[in-house]
Amino acid sequence: MRHNNIYLIDLDYVSSSNITCLVAKEENPWLWHKRAAHIHMEQLNKLISKDLVIGLPKIKFEKDKLYAACQKGKQVRSSFHSKNIISTSKPLELLHMDLFDPSRIKSYGGNYYALVIVDDYSRYTWTFFLTLKSEAFKAFKKFAKLVQNEKDLKIKIIRSDHGREF
Repeated sequence: MRHNNIYLIDLDYVSSSNITCLVAKEENPWLWHKRAAHIHMEQLNKLISKDLVIGLPKIKFEKDKLYAACQKGKQVRSSFHSKNIISTSKPLELLHMDLFDPSRIKSYGGNYYALVIVDDYSRYTWTFFLTLKSEAFKAFKKFAKLVQNEKDLKIKIIRSDHGREF
């Protein structure tokens, strides 16, 4: 069955007598795991048990065993170690900025983007919600003018993740 641009197979309602999905020329089970878009081992076991792939070896895949690439894909980045030494001596000396991609859910104000600015010295954080990505520079200019007047200090360094969103 085709749904949008993807073919779906419900392996629970397929019997080997009426359908064959694929033909295997390679007997390496991990290669089939990769070829089938890193299919879950339980689903691969169903393909084998119902003889839906001609030539696929009768191997029982362990459910808890992971292919190295799948394991890396599911890993979460470890957080950065907290700094014991403060590298700045006063507010606004170093600002960290990030503009995150559109969220799937619109905020109460109708915005999809957010500009986050963190002061390295105080760890004070400002968040600006934006409707469009192109509003980021205008929001930063307004913020910079306001905060520099308020603190009577100049912003020295701005650091971002080089995500090219600005």
